[in-house]
Amino acid sequence: MPQKKIALINDITGFGRCSVAVMAPVVSAMKIQAVAVPTAILSTHTQFPKYFFDDYTSKMRDYIQTYKDLDMSFDAIATGFLGSEEQVDIVVDFIKTFKKQGVFTLVDPVMGDYGRLYTTYTPELCEKMRALVHYADILTPNLTELCSLMGVDYRDGKFSADELEGLCRKLSERGPEHIVVTGIHYSDKQIMNYVYSRGSEPRTIMVDRIGRDRSGTGDVISAVIAGMYLNGHGFYESVLRATEFASKCIEYCEQNTVPDHWGLSVEMYLRDLMED
Repeated sequence: MPQKKIALINDITGFGRCSVAVMAPVVSAMKIQAVAVPTAILSTHTQFPKYFFDDYTSKMRDYIQTYKDLDMSFDAIATGFLGSEEQVDIVVDFIKTFKKQGVFTLVDPVMGDYGRLYTTYTPELCEKMRALVHYADILTPNLTELCSLMGVDYRDGKFSADELEGLCRKLSERGPEHIVVTGIHYSDKQIMNYVYSRGSEPRTIMVDRIGRDRSGTGDVISAVIAGMYLNGHGFYESVLRATEFASKCIEYCEQNTVPDHWGLSVEMYLRDLMED
């Protein structure tokens, strides 16, 4: 049986443990071939005071054309940060080309946090991201991104279970069968992840808050969900393992690395995923 392949459409960062740099080893540990489709090349991630940035938009179509010419196939597609309307168009074309029968798409709509969108997100780009939702089977927004996609006010970040269910249900009607709203700040000590699957009762997964926010957490969670789901696990179990795994990585970082804005350290825990 040929090895399963997943296309990772995201930026590639040299130092800082985020994006493809953490996604590729995670899915590789699950015996899945990681195929990077870069949206940008960075020397370090953007939380560093200095970094090199090369926007890959003008090169993406030629890069992807190679896969079309070779008639390549993928078992899953995962998208991360997209920096322009054109990149969203390129991703939509990629999905239309390579999403065959049995292939699923995970969209991580990396748009903002704490009620604020990133400065790159114009109203036009937000509309493009809402259109991209149509092509997702799995969607992994945080609460800020959920609100933006649904066009509702973030307020103070406090939403009831009924409100979350209503938002996820309406969003699911646009395309994705499975949605997990990640990193909801439940209390000073706990973070909630709200798991929604069409036709099933929503469930929550609580994890302890450990240290400060770290770049790469969402990338790790998306990678584990995609890999577990591709290997035949259910969506809830995939999210559960993803949140547990990310918590272990963060705990290891808190105990062994400084400064903590350098990102996640996943090396010590890849063996856990390999055992599955």
